[in-house]
Amino acid sequence: MRIALFSLLLVFMAPAMAQIYKYTDDKGNTVFTNQPPEGVAADTVDLPPANTVDIKMPEAPPPLADEQSDERQQQPYRSLSIGGIPDEQALRANNGTFVVNAQLDPPLKRGHQIRFLLDGVPQAEPGSTTSQQLTNVDRGTHLLEVEVFSGGRVVQRAEEQFTVQRVHISSPARR
Repeated sequence: MRIALFSLLLVFMAPAMAQIYKYTDDKGNTVFTNQPPEGVAADTVDLPPANTVDIKMPEAPPPLADEQSDERQQQPYRSLSIGGIPDEQALRANNGTFVVNAQLDPPLKRGHQIRFLLDGVPQAEPGSTTSQQLTNVDRGTHLLEVEVFSGGRVVQRAEEQFTVQRVHISSPARR
């Protein structure tokens, strides 16, 4: 009776313990397992705690300037567009990494800053660099926006929708 009770308690405790065992098989290979083998001396492996990372999300973009304001009527750039994305075809990026750039006419003015947003999420703090590397972008359709700031306010914006094509992880092309 005591053996049956002890066995029952052991069965219920086993998932909570999640112990790892290490032993050497008959061919000399080191084997790690979650179940100790019968008839073989196995050592327990103490694992360190799992690593964790706190991800800080960028702040939401500031609201656009009033549509009726004089600044909005007189845009500081004749043209603002996004480069690095093919027209009317999918962007091939197997690892999801590629570079985009803001094309401005005239060039970026002193005191102005640029920020890229992918699907509404800022990719970096506003700065004077007109290019941005996007990393690990999922496959599918996305919206990329570029905003020009002056004095902390958005003075001009452009957006472009595009599709990323990546090789599926089970594709024969990955082998």
